[in-house]
Amino acid sequence: MNKHMSTTPKSYTTAQPALVASNVEKIYGGADTTTRALAGVSLTVQTGEMVAIMGPSGSGKSTLLNCISTIDTPTAGSITIGGQSTATLSQKQLAAFRRESLGFVFQDSNLLDTLTARENIALPLSIGRVPAAQIQQSVTHVATMLGVTEVLEKYPHQMSGGQRQRVAAARAIVTNPTLILADEPTGALDSKNARVLLECFERLNTTHNATVLMVTHDEYAASWCQRVIFIRDGKLFTEIVRGQKSRREFFDRIIEVVATIGGDVDAC
Repeated sequence: MNKHMSTTPKSYTTAQPALVASNVEKIYGGADTTTRALAGVSLTVQTGEMVAIMGPSGSGKSTLLNCISTIDTPTAGSITIGGQSTATLSQKQLAAFRRESLGFVFQDSNLLDTLTARENIALPLSIGRVPAAQIQQSVTHVATMLGVTEVLEKYPHQMSGGQRQRVAAARAIVTNPTLILADEPTGALDSKNARVLLECFERLNTTHNATVLMVTHDEYAASWCQRVIFIRDGKLFTEIVRGQKSRREFFDRIIEVVATIGGDVDAC
């Protein structure tokens, strides 16, 4: 299937979760020396949720994200995205699945230096052989949503860090994915650009019902989410829900849990 970002907000006709991870384990090493990075993690992310995953260094949060993103394969357990079990897909099918169903935003934007912003955003659609007219319509639409129309003809080295991250976010959503995976998306940004990017994520979530799963060490970034899941020693430690709390109140609650876990919540 060839999907592209429509000019109207995404309409959901099913309550099917965007993500279901069941008893996910990941063990590295051989018989003599093994490391259990994940020890039976189960979680569900509903369609339209914006969720953060936090945990101390070495807690397993990045391993979990890699398994969800199909970059890595769980040793045991199952992962289902939009009703599709990732374990049943061939390598060729996985490549198409990543392109069409998953959107990625990394800390360093991962834009191609030899392509303009327009070409970077269009890349997933071009690979998916979407008609040219539809590609241009979709690129213009997401660029407008994320406020990067003025840099569409610029190359990454001609943009600010914040602009690069918003272009990366535009590339992530242009296929209208089931799930947007953000790995430390504000890690390389100053506070002003971090806020702009988080406002973009929030707008995508509230206005276009985009589903966002963000791994972050930043309590401020996590406070923009509706729910925060904490991992420690490869297991779920706890989770907190924002509910009716203000962002400041939720931020304070996140700080409390971080202190309870012990040590700094840092990237791993």
